Amino acid sequence: MWTLALRGGARVAVVAAQWCDAFGVVTRGRVQLELRDGEPGPVLGRDAGFWLRGTGVRALRNPGRRTARVRIVTPRARTVTCQSTHPVRQLPNDGGTT
Repeated sequence: MWTLALRGGARVAVVAAQWCDAFGVVTRGRVQLELRDGEPGPVLGRDAGFWLRGTGVRALRNPGRRTARVRIVTPRARTVTCQSTHPVRQLPNDGGTT
């Protein structure tokens, strides 16, 4: 889990490989989702949660003047394949090397 701080008017690109399976929760301020076609998406306020996988979001923007904060949660799996639509399964450790 990590926190993204967006200053007023700031924009951060959502790169699929880095945000795979990420779930965000707005903890302060407001965040606007920018859609893949460049159109503005919904503006989310405090305590709003959102998935990024499969949503077509290409960026997060802060439409306000004050810093907005988003807590980002990602799975703890050792290997995540973003292209798969199947859930990630962690295999039991067989005592071998990793």
